[in-house]
Amino acid sequence: MKNVFSTMFALSLLFLAGCASVTVKHDFDPEYDFGTFKTYRWASAAELNPDDELAKNPLVYRRVQAAVDKVLAAKGLKKIESGDPDFVVVAHAGVKERMQVHRTGSYYHGWYDPFWGPYGGRTHVSYYEEGTLVIDLISWEKKELAWRGMGTGVLRDYKDGQKMQQALDEVVAKILESFPPQ
Repeated sequence: MKNVFSTMFALSLLFLAGCASVTVKHDFDPEYDFGTFKTYRWASAAELNPDDELAKNPLVYRRVQAAVDKVLAAKGLKKIESGDPDFVVVAHAGVKERMQVHRTGSYYHGWYDPFWGPYGGRTHVSYYEEGTLVIDLISWEKKELAWRGMGTGVLRDYKDGQKMQQALDEVVAKILESFPPQ
């Protein structure tokens, strides 16, 4: 039962709590001429890491693929099913539990409780889940990573698939905003 709960949780949590709270990072190999990138394909199941969160959750992975396909099509790139593409897209995700410590009512903020002494206050600890979505673009010709974009943020529990897709669309658009690099 715990395994079923974990799977359902992972399916419903992706993705990040809204575009404004997502931290995005990019990196790329300056040696590549990204102007030559015209066609792409997705990595096959055999090319994926089976321990990856997206590999464990194929429904969420398909939502990520749909979001990436939409952004790349808007940039004029064509997805192909057969033949040699210019690059291969690989998406990964990871989830970490994070801890946040809150101090309230400290002496330094104007509140004093003689029971707690001059340092006063109370400490509250809360836990949350942070997710990272990584989109890698790998040169088919050189079989090397050419571009990577990452988005990290607090995960939400989506009970509506349409809202999850909308959030994923926003996050993926933000991650791929700087592709191709100028």
